[in-house]
Amino acid sequence: MALRQIPFFPHTLSLTLTSKPKLNNNNNNRFSFFTPSLSSTALMATSHKVLLPIANGSEPMEAVIIVDVLRRAGADVTVASDSANLSVLARHDVKILADASVSDVAGTSFDLVAIPGGIPGVENLRDCKVLEGLVKKHVEEGRLYAAVCAAPAVVLGPWGLLNGLKATGFPALMEKLASYAATTVESRVQVDGRAVTSRAPGTTMEFALALIEQLIGKEKADEVAGPLVMRSNHDDEHTFKEFNPVQWTFDNPPQILVPIANGSEEMEAVIIIDMLRRAKANVVVASVEDKLEIVASRKVKLEADMLLDEAAKLSYDLIVLPGGLGGAQAFANSETLVNLLKKQRESNKYYGAICASPALVLEPHGLLKGKKATAFPAMCNKLSDQSEVENRVVVDGNLITSRGPGTSIEFALAIVEKLFGRKLALELAKAVVFGRP
Repeated sequence: MALRQIPFFPHTLSLTLTSKPKLNNNNNNRFSFFTPSLSSTALMATSHKVLLPIANGSEPMEAVIIVDVLRRAGADVTVASDSANLSVLARHDVKILADASVSDVAGTSFDLVAIPGGIPGVENLRDCKVLEGLVKKHVEEGRLYAAVCAAPAVVLGPWGLLNGLKATGFPALMEKLASYAATTVESRVQVDGRAVTSRAPGTTMEFALALIEQLIGKEKADEVAGPLVMRSNHDDEHTFKEFNPVQWTFDNPPQILVPIANGSEEMEAVIIIDMLRRAKANVVVASVEDKLEIVASRKVKLEADMLLDEAAKLSYDLIVLPGGLGGAQAFANSETLVNLLKKQRESNKYYGAICASPALVLEPHGLLKGKKATAFPAMCNKLSDQSEVENRVVVDGNLITSRGPGTSIEFALAIVEKLFGRKLALELAKAVVFGRP
């Protein structure tokens, strides 16, 4: 009895049993299964302990999305640094503070180990002997393990943990992956027995939901998927609804401020920072708190580049706010940030917000007056103009807004398109495997 490949749609995660496998390697495969996974019923009795190792050079979008989504499902996720230094400088200069070191948790038993990609992060993780021993023992015990992007080819493959399995990974590393896996496929997510693999930052949210389904069950995966506001069809080109179009101009490179606070939505913050730095924008991450370290909504610990008071001395082409209920409330209560936003609007410079922030920050301070906007679905009733709230990204002149975690990449790509043009936006979308290549 084998499991049939099925397309991935966020609200309909499912496994379908058939008498024969139906497998192919085309790009339409979104969420694919090959052999039966671990019993969800058996795993529901566990504590759902998850290890996510990171290292300098890890891909921050992948690491943070996995942690955020799994913690939404109630999993006990430990973010572990490959070294004794818990402060990790991920790719694109995103600073993440781990919960522990891999050595600290070497004797702990986990239900799932999930490895993010990013070079040289994967090479650092591959060369961590303590981690290698932990993961090999974990696999020998029949537990769930997973990797995304470069990690299948650079970590699991050399460790001999993909032998005889179907696997996917980052497009540029498929040939390398083929030397370790029995068969490589271009599915956005591939499940083969206890191993789950995925392609890139743009597939990581689907990957994380697949892990929830394998670890806890379909019902929990569906429950978590809803509020993420994910796309239902990755073949669609990303786009946005625009009103009162103006040409966005900027200094070279554009100066962008991304404030963060305790309770900010980590997925949104990191995706925005990561994508805009890929576009070579100068992104300043500023803490609204009284220290650089913030604890985000799902307890991911991020470190800002500077405090907001220092950042406020600079001039910005764009100020963009991530969401998260606690973070948005902190933004709304920050006189310094609100004054920056008001000056931004008055000078016809660009500003934007996603998720809770349009409703809890921009609207109460008059920053949406006369503007079309969208926000997190449950908060759209707080907007004075609700005519365009169903759109995933809305641009009105110098304002850009978006809906939630699952629209964050589209939001960032829309910003890239307004600043740099559609050609670069499409190149970045392809690079992160956000849509169909």
